[in-house]
Formats: sequence, C-alpha cells, structure tokens
Amino acid sequence: MTIYTGRGDAGATDLRDMSRVSKTNPRIEAYGTVDEVNALVGTVRPTGYDDVDEQLTGIQNRLHVVQADLANPSPDEDDPQIREEHVDELEDWIDEADEELDPLQSFILPGGSGAGAKLHHARAVSRRAERRVVALAAEESINELTVAYLNRLSDALFTLARLVNKRDGQREDTPTY
Repeated sequence: MTIYTGRGDAGATDLRDMSRVSKTNPRIEAYGTVDEVNALVGTVRPTGYDDVDEQLTGIQNRLHVVQADLANPSPDEDDPQIREEHVDELEDWIDEADEELDPLQSFILPGGSGAGAKLHHARAVSRRAERRVVALAAEESINELTVAYLNRLSDALFTLARLVNKRDGQREDTPTY
C-alpha cells in the first residue's frame, strides 16, 4: 500500500463517512489543527519524567480520538468519541501537578527548559484548535465534549510546562508592562 493516492490533488478530502469536502472545510481545519497539537506534544517526549511522559502519551492518544470524533459528521455509539472521563482525567492530572507547584501569582512568559517551552507552544496551538472547533460547532453539530477537552487540554499543557520547568530548575519569568 502506498501512502499517496492522488485523491486530494484537486483540494478535496474524505470525511469518515466517505463524503468529500474541501480541504478548507471548517471540519478539516479543526481536526488538522488538533493534529498539529498532537505533533507538537510528540516533540516534547521524552521529558525525562516518567509521569509526565505517560500523561503526554495519554494526551496524544486522546487527540487521535478528538480527530476521529471531528472527522465523523454522523457518529454512531461505537465510534471513537471524547467522553466526560477524558476531561476528568485531564483535571486530575492538573490537580496532581498543582500540588507540586507554587501557586500562580501572575501571568508568566512562555519558555523555560526545552520541554517546558515546547509544552507552552503546544498549549498555544491547542488554544487555536479550540477556536477552530468552536467555529465548527457554530456551523455544524459536534460532540460538545471536544470543546471541553481542548479547553482543559490547554490548561493541562500549561500546568505541565510549569511542572517540567520547576523540576528542571527553570524559574518563571513574568511580563513587564
């Protein structure tokens, strides 16, 4: 099997239900941006911290579920979908990390160690993915939990960036106004 088919050469692609849409379709833009987040998360591992790496692997797997969910305009019950427990899992990870972190007193500048900076970058792109999914939801019916998951994901990536930076001995810089 070859990786190329040529089917997209005219600017259209298939959704999961095999309907053809433009590659500029909001649904494609939404799950394409989620794919970008997933690729960025992949650049972070290994962080050197087994617990963080395990969570990032879980996040990458869930992002594949988000993509499958968004690529399917008419899902069945058996199709991959983000569920409430996926959102809860992120909240649990945020709470666990917060126990190790100093309370946040102000905005911080994204950056720090290599892994911390990459997590901040992934967080920023996850915010864009969330905006794309919200725009899609304004036009079409989608699983509303995908928005909640992406919203929580950006919080989790921010918190993991802070956690990795703290463990790496990187101080947090605050913006000057």
